[in-house]
Amino acid sequence: MSGLSRRTFLAGAAALAAVPAFAQDYPQRPVRLIVPYAAGGGTDVFSRLLTTRIEKEFGQTFVIDNRAGGASVIGTRAVAEAAPDGYTVGMMDSAFFTNPGLLKDKLPYDTRKDFITVSLLSRTQLVLSVHPSSPFKTAQELVAHAKKNPGKLTFASAGIGTGIHLAGEQFRQVAGIDVVIVPYRGGAPMLQDFLAGKTDFTFGAVPTIKPHIEAGKVRGLGVTRGRAPQLPGIPSMEEIGFGSVDSASEMGLIVPKGTPAPVVEKLQRITASAVKDPAFREALLQRGFQPIGTTSEEYRAHVDREIEKWIRIIEKGNVKAE
Repeated sequence: MSGLSRRTFLAGAAALAAVPAFAQDYPQRPVRLIVPYAAGGGTDVFSRLLTTRIEKEFGQTFVIDNRAGGASVIGTRAVAEAAPDGYTVGMMDSAFFTNPGLLKDKLPYDTRKDFITVSLLSRTQLVLSVHPSSPFKTAQELVAHAKKNPGKLTFASAGIGTGIHLAGEQFRQVAGIDVVIVPYRGGAPMLQDFLAGKTDFTFGAVPTIKPHIEAGKVRGLGVTRGRAPQLPGIPSMEEIGFGSVDSASEMGLIVPKGTPAPVVEKLQRITASAVKDPAFREALLQRGFQPIGTTSEEYRAHVDREIEKWIRIIEKGNVKAE
């Protein structure tokens, strides 16, 4: 072996030997957690609850960096471009799955190639909802009426390409109905008009819609992804014959590609364990979050499936991002 080759070999061996030690000492300074939304939203709230719970075990603080804009693209791009050293991580929601279908080659990163998935940590279910003055007591009644009166019912959407819009589009396709999707500029004006009875139906995230259901201002017809522990009296979409309507807001942790595997494993182990802790799990459920906690590989497979599913739905519905 030549002198240069020997030095190269020794340097590589030393680097490999250092990885476990690096992971064992990680983190040695605060970790930046990029949230691709403004403070106060569901992804931000979940991130702050999680970081407060895990900081003691990590031995370092997690600094929330809200990078809102571009339907989460700005913050997600910041994760992709960060140094792969474990000191920048990202909390993604379901836009991570849907943006490849909505934006296609306009995305400034490759969702499948530019990130390592750490763990799918939480799911927020959606409730198919109508105004209490509505004649529809069940989802089947709503669908039957829509089929007899195509283009007459209105669905309230939080905006083109949003999770609520895509949930409505998925329901429309699965049920085989023709409805008018009314896009609002955000969830607040959408909910205001819906509560006033100006639109016929919508989907609402459990934490948002639950108080209105309990106050008698909204009637819930079905819940995506199984029954919601917070609303046990409302059947699941599967129970009422629409099980493939499975839209939900899901939050998971990612890191830039190239992040050392031992660092990814430590992040996965601690965060997934945290959401499964009985006391913390109960605290999350009370706020409308359904704790999950997967392996890195399980989250990767889930991302791949969701991307393909939403590409099909978006193309079939001819949904165009604003």
